[in-house]
Amino acid sequence: MYAPLTHWILRTTARGAFPRTRRFIWKRFYNVLSSNWSDPGWRFMNYGWLPPEPIPGLTTVEEPDRAFIGLYHQAIDGLPLQGARLLEVGSGRGGGAAWMAGRPSVAGVVGVDLSPRTVARAARLHEDVPGLDFQVGDAEALPFTDAGFDVVVNIESSHCYGSMPRFAGEVARVLRPGGWFSWADMRSPAMLPDLDRAFAEAGLVLEAERDLTDGVVRAMEATEARKKLNVARFRLVAPLLREFGGMQGSLIQAALRRRKVVYLARRYRRPG
Repeated sequence: MYAPLTHWILRTTARGAFPRTRRFIWKRFYNVLSSNWSDPGWRFMNYGWLPPEPIPGLTTVEEPDRAFIGLYHQAIDGLPLQGARLLEVGSGRGGGAAWMAGRPSVAGVVGVDLSPRTVARAARLHEDVPGLDFQVGDAEALPFTDAGFDVVVNIESSHCYGSMPRFAGEVARVLRPGGWFSWADMRSPAMLPDLDRAFAEAGLVLEAERDLTDGVVRAMEATEARKKLNVARFRLVAPLLREFGGMQGSLIQAALRRRKVVYLARRYRRPG
């Protein structure tokens, strides 16, 4: 039951087809995962990224989440963070937003997510982190005033959105002039021209790009055993969770290995 539907969603996502339908179904998939994946130790909802070189400065508490923190480290490493206000769009269970809030120079982080249930869970998991707030909000209609953030981060979330042009326009709106937008996600090569156009039309200037695909596959391999322990608890939805989690044998992991889908990281800047 779940495998054919999951494969259809992933294939249409890779082609960029049926954006509104995909957004509707992804939202419900996401709520199912948030409801069932209740392990309080699992605070990230991304595939992770492991570079060839070690990620510096992780504490013993952070070390088990090295693979997932990798995507956030590369997202903000080297950006001007002194006194900066950060926004994460698609903050999930809040692990990435909490990690960014813990950087010593950051003034504060807001995580916004479409799912009220997920936002409530993130707030509970990270209630002891100062300078961190979670809010319910739509990536295509962000509930913030203009030019309110110095840095916007979006990790492995935008492939679920119904309209990339609307999302890109909202990012540009909430960024202050000169602010930075750090984006990372998966796309089939055929979708890249539309992606480029959406960000360019929003007035965002591409400053850097990096192909993370190989490191994402390494992270999938490194986290396989941990995911298996969680999936085993939910037999009825196990096929769905294996696909969504990018586990061994999943369609998305195979596509990344064959480079039918690439995982890119980009940094944009709002002029001004």
